[in-house]
Amino acid sequence: MAFLKFNKAELVNLSYSLKREIICANKTGAYCNTSIVTCNTRRYHGLFAVTLDRFGGDKYLLLSSLDESFIVRGQQFNLGIHCYGDIYEPRGHKYVVDFDADPVPTITYKVGEIVFRKSLLLMPDKDQLFIRYEMVKCPAGATLQLRPFLPFRNIHALTQENSAADTGYRPVSGGASFKLYSGFPDLVLQTSRASFRFVHSPVWYKGVTYSDEYRRGFDCREDLLCPGWFEGTMKEGDSLIVSAAKYEENHRGFSRAYSSALSHIKPITGGEDQLRHWADLFICNHNNHKRITAGFSWLYTGLLRETLIALPGLTLYAGGDTSTFEEVLDNLIGDEQERLLRRTTQVEAPLYLASDLQAYIAFGANPARVWKKYGGTVKAILQSYLPGVRKEVAMHPDGLLWAQADRVALTWMNAYVGGNPVTERPGYQVETNSLWYNSICFALDMEAKYGGDKNFLAMWAPVRDNVKLNFQRVFWNEDRGCLADYVDGFGQNMDIRPNQLIAIWVENSPLDEMLHPSVYRAVADELETRRGIRTLSPRDEKYKGVYEGSQIDRDLAYHQGSAWVFLLEYFVAAGFKLFGPAYCKKAEWLTKGCFEDLGKHGVGAFSELYDGDPPQEPHGAVSSALSTAALLTVNYLMNKNREEEK
Repeated sequence: MAFLKFNKAELVNLSYSLKREIICANKTGAYCNTSIVTCNTRRYHGLFAVTLDRFGGDKYLLLSSLDESFIVRGQQFNLGIHCYGDIYEPRGHKYVVDFDADPVPTITYKVGEIVFRKSLLLMPDKDQLFIRYEMVKCPAGATLQLRPFLPFRNIHALTQENSAADTGYRPVSGGASFKLYSGFPDLVLQTSRASFRFVHSPVWYKGVTYSDEYRRGFDCREDLLCPGWFEGTMKEGDSLIVSAAKYEENHRGFSRAYSSALSHIKPITGGEDQLRHWADLFICNHNNHKRITAGFSWLYTGLLRETLIALPGLTLYAGGDTSTFEEVLDNLIGDEQERLLRRTTQVEAPLYLASDLQAYIAFGANPARVWKKYGGTVKAILQSYLPGVRKEVAMHPDGLLWAQADRVALTWMNAYVGGNPVTERPGYQVETNSLWYNSICFALDMEAKYGGDKNFLAMWAPVRDNVKLNFQRVFWNEDRGCLADYVDGFGQNMDIRPNQLIAIWVENSPLDEMLHPSVYRAVADELETRRGIRTLSPRDEKYKGVYEGSQIDRDLAYHQGSAWVFLLEYFVAAGFKLFGPAYCKKAEWLTKGCFEDLGKHGVGAFSELYDGDPPQEPHGAVSSALSTAALLTVNYLMNKNREEEK
C-alpha cells in the first residue's frame, strides 16, 4: 500500500488539491514540480526544469505541462487543467480518481469506462523525465493526444508571446525536438511507440494564470507555446512512455530504462524513509561538484549559511556519509572564499564551520586529521573578524563582534520591505557572538592538541577570555531571565526570539551553565510549537501569526512570528543537554506534527516554515534542506539518548 494517497473527493476539490504539490528532484539539479492534479499554480511549477551552466547555473523551465486528451467514438475528453484568470479550462481534474505519491507520483483518471494512469519519474542522474501512461481499462480503444506547453525561461521569470520564438520543430526518432530561443538546449520529446506521430500546429495559449502568484500580488500571467500534439491509438493493456530530455535518446529502450530506474527506488514506508530520501536529493552533484540545494523548487544551490547549517544532518545523521560531508565542505570552502574570509551579509555563517567540525569529530572523525585539513580555514575565518578586514562586522575591544550596515540585514533574519530590513538587528547579535566564542574555543583547543602554533595560542586565548567575561554582562537580562536578542547603541533589545538558543546549543557556551535552564524556559514559554519554533513571541506587537497574503504581508511574518522547523534542532539539542534521555518523549512530540503534514504542501516533503498561529499551516519552500536536516538531527539525538538510557 502506498505511503501517501488521496481519494477522489479530495482530488476534485481544487481548494484542497491545488495546495498539495508533486515535487521530484534528482542529482543533476533538475526538478519536476506541479500540483497533484497537474495544474500549475506557481511560476516555478513545470514538468521539466534543468540547471543550465551556460546561463550562470540557474534553473530553466523547458516543459510546463503535457496535456492529455482522449478521442473516443468522435468525442474528445481533455484531462489537462489550466487557470485563465478566474476560469479553469479544461477541467481535467474532474476525471481524477486516485493519486499515489510513491514510489513515484501516479495519477489515475476515469473517463466513462476508460481507466487511465500516468506516472512521473525523473531519472536520478541525468536530465530526463519519463511519463508513463497505462491504459488500464478501455473496452473500445481510444486515440490519445498529448499537447506540450513550452516556456523556455528562467524559473523566476514569466514569458509572453513574441516573434523571436522559434515555433518550428526538428523530427527525431519517435518524436520531435524544440528550441524556442538561441542558446537554449533542445527539448526533445520522444515516445516509446513508433505508431505515435507529431502533428505540427503551433499556437500560443495566452494569459495562463498562476493562482499562488496572483494571491501574493506578483506578476502571474504568461503565454505558453503549444507547438502541436503527439497522437496515437491505445487499447486496454497498452502502455506508453514519453521522454523529455535535452538530447535525443534511444526511444526503443525507454521501457527498460524506466523499469530499471523504478526498481532502484527504495521503498518509502514512513517519515524516516522520507527524510533519508530527501537528504540524498538535496546533495546536488551537478558536473561532479557536490553542493547542497537549499530547497525546492526556487531556493538556490551552494548557499553558504544553508549549507553549513544543513550539512551534518543531510550527511552524517542521514546515514553516516562522511565522504559526502567532506566533499561538500571542501567544495564550499573552495567556492566561498570571499564570503568566508572577506565580506558577506551573512555575518554569522562562516562561524558555523567550527560547529560542523565539532559534529564531525563527535560522530567519530579523527580530530588530528580534521584539524590538519581544516584548521587553517578555521583560523583564517577568525582572523577575518579582526578590525580592518570586514566592513560589515568586526571585533570590538571587549572581544565581542559588532555587525552593522545601514539598512542591511546581516543575520539570517533577512527579509526586506520597501528596501528596508524588517529585522535589521544592528550591533551585537546574540547568535553571532555565541558562535564566535565557540569557534575561538574550538580553535584554541585543537591548535593546542594538534597544531602547536604558539603565536596563535598567545593571541587568541586572551580574546576567548575577554568574550567570556563580557558576553553575559552584555546580553543577560536578570529581570526577564533570558538573553537580549541583540544589543545596539540604545541598549538591550529584549524581543523574545529563538536566536538566544544558540548560546546554549554551542559546544562551548559563553553563558554560565546555571543560566541555561532559564533561557530554555523563556523560549519554550513564548516560542515553542509542535511544528517549529516561532521567530517572535505572540505577546509582541510586531508578531504576525499567519504567513499569508501579499509579498509585504509574508515578509513581515517571515521572521516576526512564523515557526521555522530548522530551529527545532537547537531547541531539542538544548533540551537533551538539560534533561538527558528523559527528554526523548518531548522531542518526539515536538517533531511529530511535521510528519503528520507530509500529505500537505509538498507531498512527502518537509516544509520550510509554518504559521505561528494554530492550526499552523505549512508555507515557504515545499521541500527545505534546513527542515529535513534538523529533523534528521533530532532523530539522531533521540536514538543516541535512547541507547545511552539502556
